[in-house]
Amino acid sequence: MPAATAETMTLASLPSYISVVDLAFVRPDLVYPGRLDITQTGLEYNVAGQILHDAIALLKSRHPDTRVLLSLGGAVYRNWSALNVDDLARLVNDLGADGVDIDFEARLPGCNADGGGRIHCGTDETWERIIHQIRKALPRPALLTAAVWSVGAYGEDEFRLTQPVSPYTGFMLGVLRSPAASDLDLLSIQAYDAGPRYDPLQAWRAYRTVWKGPLALGLAVQRSGGAGPFPTEAETERLAETVAADPQGGMMIYPMLGIPDGGRGSARLPDGFGLAKAMCRGMKLTGCDSPGL
Repeated sequence: MPAATAETMTLASLPSYISVVDLAFVRPDLVYPGRLDITQTGLEYNVAGQILHDAIALLKSRHPDTRVLLSLGGAVYRNWSALNVDDLARLVNDLGADGVDIDFEARLPGCNADGGGRIHCGTDETWERIIHQIRKALPRPALLTAAVWSVGAYGEDEFRLTQPVSPYTGFMLGVLRSPAASDLDLLSIQAYDAGPRYDPLQAWRAYRTVWKGPLALGLAVQRSGGAGPFPTEAETERLAETVAADPQGGMMIYPMLGIPDGGRGSARLPDGFGLAKAMCRGMKLTGCDSPGL
């Protein structure tokens, strides 16, 4: 049942230890006529734009350090050639959000190693264009972050043979070596849907070799069609504890409101709230049992 007021949206009652919230998903080719009309933006919320605006404002009044971003793209919205940064920037500003998270999921990235073992992808220029155009439309202090592919930092040097191998191996290496990387403020590793052989911490180490800024390790709620891995609460807590040793380390959840198959979270298959609390405990944050979740 859709929320009737800002106060009844889960967004407004998130606990303070969740420092960045991505609202998914906005179409790259969105149409935003203004006046908080979000019907042609792609945002998957069955509420009026004014209620979403008010929920963001309420959350930030309760937790002034929390940042709210609009997640752009995803697996369904792929018309990046028609990226509409003007409407995107107006939507961010009108909603009272703090920036944009780029989730660029190319169907055929075309990644190959050159003679020196460096990976280049056919999507490198697209990545750089997307980052440049959004940053130009939303200069700092607006945040510009990216959700990055599970194996996107594999394929070179000590990670040259790291498993699993996929068409997306090395997908992020070219752009992270480019000048466009300086326009990004945070990367969130989509450390899921890569199969049972995938090691999230190995991916963390690979990304850390090419990205020195804020880095979050993303875990997913178990769901139909997902390839995993899907860590338990205890495993999540241990991963968070390791990541927290990095001064710029963090954790990410996808999706926050997700529920495992069967309709109920458990310690073995946590829902988004269970993952959040386990991450909080592992990172030794306060308020992990907040009633907001």
